[in-house]
Amino acid sequence: MNDTPSRLPLTRLSLLLLILALAVIWFAPLGLRHLVPSDEGRYAEMAREMFVTGDWITPRYNGYKYFEKPPLQTWANALTFAWFGIGDWQARLYTALTGFAGVLLIGYTGARVFNGVTGFCAAVVLASAPYWNLMGHFNALDMGLSFWMELTLCALLLAQRPNLPTREVRLWMWLCWAGMAAALLSKGLVGIILPGAVLVLYTLITRDWALWKRLYIGSGLIVFLIVAAPWFILVQMKNPEFFNFFFIVQQFKRYLTPEQNRPGAFYYFVPVLIVGFLPWLSITFQSVRHALKVPRQPNGFAPVTLLFVWTVFIFLFFSASHSKLLSYTLPIAPAIALVIGIYLPLMTRAQWHRHLVGYAVFLIAAAFGAIFLSRAGSGHTPNALYREFQVWVYAGLAVAFVVTLVAVWLNRRGTIAAAVALGTAWLLLGTIAGTGHDVFGRESSGVKLVPAVKAAMAKMPADAPFYSIAKLDHTVPFYLGHTMIMVQEADELRFGVETEPQKWVPTIDEWVKRWDADRYALALMPPGRYDELLARHVPMQVIARDDRRVIVQKPQP
Repeated sequence: MNDTPSRLPLTRLSLLLLILALAVIWFAPLGLRHLVPSDEGRYAEMAREMFVTGDWITPRYNGYKYFEKPPLQTWANALTFAWFGIGDWQARLYTALTGFAGVLLIGYTGARVFNGVTGFCAAVVLASAPYWNLMGHFNALDMGLSFWMELTLCALLLAQRPNLPTREVRLWMWLCWAGMAAALLSKGLVGIILPGAVLVLYTLITRDWALWKRLYIGSGLIVFLIVAAPWFILVQMKNPEFFNFFFIVQQFKRYLTPEQNRPGAFYYFVPVLIVGFLPWLSITFQSVRHALKVPRQPNGFAPVTLLFVWTVFIFLFFSASHSKLLSYTLPIAPAIALVIGIYLPLMTRAQWHRHLVGYAVFLIAAAFGAIFLSRAGSGHTPNALYREFQVWVYAGLAVAFVVTLVAVWLNRRGTIAAAVALGTAWLLLGTIAGTGHDVFGRESSGVKLVPAVKAAMAKMPADAPFYSIAKLDHTVPFYLGHTMIMVQEADELRFGVETEPQKWVPTIDEWVKRWDADRYALALMPPGRYDELLARHVPMQVIARDDRRVIVQKPQP
């Protein structure tokens, strides 16, 4: 590392202004998009129900017990609703905060473990990586999990610095154990299995046995249990069925069997990472090659080796899973950013010039590729929506192209300024295109139907039943502020339905009887099911409808 610049060519004021600018770009768009199914609507509705009912122990979704995931994000979102009201940006605030904090954390860790310029470059890489940026603005669990796992990794790196006072080592390791506990409360056992396996593999590879003496395992376990254990104990006491479903069904069967119907080839995550780190893809090989030459610390600890083991093992772990989603490998993004951040300051101006010109050409090619958006379309997403989204894509590409040209000009003065400009270009591209995605979100969320439905609900008693027939709608309940009674198909609420069978209607025929008996009632159903019931002469008055759902009420005399 002797050949790496160690001083960041920025004043403290300049650094603070850059952080402030990132915060504005990061948080300003949170309320510009509606929630989209299924994750965003699901986790927003769970938090709304927790806030409204005041039950902070037993998570519920659409009124049914929901133990598929632990409650940390639901708690955070419910608190956000309590403090700032219920809405779109509030539902995304926790995710955005953890994503933003992750950028600052990797910058701090890089500066302390390596040097200031490495930390700064790692933060630029992570903030501008489309993978991290887009997931930081999507209300799903993976960003929260990734942040707490990043805290686990970074606290371990910070604790193992040479010549650190014993008290500081202990405090950093306690933070590491607390990070694992928060990861467990975010998404389950992966929060402890993955860091634990990485640590074992690291010591086997490096033979750094002395590391285990600096982990503070005894006191660390106490910290871990203080943070994680109370909820597991309380929820099991209130719900005896919790343990088997959460640990056996959701944690082990979900990984080992294809029950979730989320298959994918072993190389599923390769294109995810390629697209996710596009602005830095062309220097990934050089970054890895250079990082492999970084020596161990004087105390024998090898931080770069730990970063590689972390990245490779977690990637392979999820690649081998029978259940795959795009966001599963997000926890490796901070480690990748730090590896690239180690190499970035070594690039010459000539190398940067080629890099920047290459990406300027790429953006032009992407603009030509975006032409094909005007030909896309399907039954639920008509061509007009793609053409509207195309305008946003072109706007994002144009802004990114202009800022990339600015980066080419800044490169004459310094490579760090060029890196900041390139990162800004891709951050703005992701922000503009991501905001434009609301052209689809407005349709898929059903938010256009909400005013008419709320007007009808206002004329009914508060306890009028609202049925959901053969469809679990993930966004309409949140926007209506009202849960629904499942009919015929339980979907992902099967566990809750089996636990509290009195809360649902198992057949259409039974629902028709209840509908006939109800004086006031509403129902949501797919258009095809509406046509079937209309053919059976079931009395229904349409309140609102779109391509995905029809909402009806019981006709009044």
